[in-house]
Amino acid sequence: MAKYESNVKGDFNEFLRIMEEGILRGSASASFEDGSYYENSGVRCAVRVYERYSAMGSNRVSLNITLIGNGDDLFVSAITAGGSQAMFFKINRIGENSFLQKAIDIIEDYKRR
Repeated sequence: MAKYESNVKGDFNEFLRIMEEGILRGSASASFEDGSYYENSGVRCAVRVYERYSAMGSNRVSLNITLIGNGDDLFVSAITAGGSQAMFFKINRIGENSFLQKAIDIIEDYKRR
């Protein structure tokens, strides 16, 4: 498992759309698996789960994006899982790290706008 979290200033809907488009365009095998949305007293939360095939590990890797927003104050958490073929410990994290790096690049590009 690999994780990246960051605070971001911006529009919740725009940021979520940019994340979704960037993740799905970032890999030919990337797919949207499921999502959730919740809002209460102006605080918004969106959860998205993506998967893609990792050629290096010959398996699928998942990426969970959680976005929390209160006005233009956003918090994003990106967590990957999978990507290992070992039974008791992880021996190949290349697929996870690569998938996470795609999310990091999108987040950091948005922050520089």
